[in-house]
Amino acid sequence: MSGLVMITGATGELGRRVVEFLLQRVPAGRIAALARRPEDLSDLAARGVLVRRGDYEDPDGLVPAFDGVEKLLLISARAFTDAETAHRNVIHAAKAAGARHLHYTAVQRRAGSDVVIPQATQWDEYTERELAASGLDVTVLRNSMYLESFDMLIGELAPDRVIRVPAGRTPTALATRADMAEATAAVLATDGHAGRGYSLAGSRTFTLDDVATTLGEISGAPVTYQDTPVEDYVAARVQAGMPDPWARFTAAWFQAVAAGEFTPTTDIEHLTGRPPTSLRAFLTHHRSPQPAQPRV
Repeated sequence: MSGLVMITGATGELGRRVVEFLLQRVPAGRIAALARRPEDLSDLAARGVLVRRGDYEDPDGLVPAFDGVEKLLLISARAFTDAETAHRNVIHAAKAAGARHLHYTAVQRRAGSDVVIPQATQWDEYTERELAASGLDVTVLRNSMYLESFDMLIGELAPDRVIRVPAGRTPTALATRADMAEATAAVLATDGHAGRGYSLAGSRTFTLDDVATTLGEISGAPVTYQDTPVEDYVAARVQAGMPDPWARFTAAWFQAVAAGEFTPTTDIEHLTGRPPTSLRAFLTHHRSPQPAQPRV
């Protein structure tokens, strides 16, 4: 590897973590970070990372931002945006700038699945077609639902300590955002990944009943899980102040869990040399719950 490794969306939670893990493997001067507001990454710039201004919606500005980039990580655009156009802009600009290898963060899907998560997976097939047509080396990183998504559950146990989401009782295998970021950095820092795809998910399955049981054991008070109809879940979230589109977006992720979209893999362990964070370890070290955010 002779050129720069660029992380787009570097101010987002996933992108920032990828940069941090990449710094453990690659000299700072070989890392570039793209942001709409470069000043938000001034601390990275102070550590030697090359911070450049760039916006997915400004294709002309992306070409000079990608100058000298050999490997580029395209982190999927935010929900409720024109992601197809944004991704096409990045792919075309990367090719025009002379990049060699594009990496894309898609959403993990069960083989043969026709499940669509609106504002999340609906543009993955389009983007992968654009990547294939680019003529560049491509690696697709298929991320499961973040284990941190259960933060909202931990924050909604009072007063009856019941988890109410439309996730069924299908076993699922989720990984933390940090685990995915470390595995992604490992791919970016090494060669031999062109034409390959990785599923960055947990290696062991659990159900929502397991989540409830584990929370109960950790907290010392029983917790139960109740599979909830989608409309009831959405109504409850809206009543609590969540906008209806966002409530339905969140529900769709839990429906994907119920459909068995997130299956176990050993890719994270293979790439990082350690098992992904377990459900119990995550819940044990869980801090204050955070509001749900789009995948960035």
